[in-house]
Amino acid sequence: MTLPDAEEYRSLRDTIGRQGTARVCIFVVGVVAWAALAVATAALASLPVATLLPLLVLDGVFEAVVALHAGVQRMAGYIQLTYETDGRGWEHAAAASRPAADPLFAAVFMLAAVVNFVPVLLAEPVAIELIVVGVVHLAFLARVILARRKVGRQMPEVGR
Repeated sequence: MTLPDAEEYRSLRDTIGRQGTARVCIFVVGVVAWAALAVATAALASLPVATLLPLLVLDGVFEAVVALHAGVQRMAGYIQLTYETDGRGWEHAAAASRPAADPLFAAVFMLAAVVNFVPVLLAEPVAIELIVVGVVHLAFLARVILARRKVGRQMPEVGR
C-alpha cells in the first residue's frame, strides 16, 4: 500500500469510527429529547394531534441514525473494494459476521412510537383524530421496519 493509500485508508477507518460514535450519541440524546417532549406534550396538551410533535422529533432522530449508518456502510464497502481485494481485512471480517445489535436501534424506535401513541388513546379521540394520528404513527413504524429490512439485506453483501 502506498503512502497516500495508507493515509486514505486510515482516514476512512477514522471516519467510520467517528460516525459510529456519533450515531450512538445522536440516538441517546434524541431519545431523551423525544421522551421529555412526549411527557411534556402528554401533560400539557389534551389534543391527540399534539402527539405528532414528539413523533416528528423521533423521526428526525431515526433519519439521522439511518443516514450515519448508510454512510458507514458505503465507506466500508469502498474499503473492501479498494484496499481488501484479497478478501481479507477488517471490513471483510466485519461483513462476514452478523452484528449482535441492531445498528438502527429499530426496536427502540418502534417501542417509542407505540408509547407515543398511548396519549392519543387516553384522550378519547373522535374517529377522525384516531385515524389521522394513527396513520401517521403507522407510517413511521412502516419506515422503521423497511429501513431495518434493508439494512438486514445489506449486511452480508457490504461492498457490492
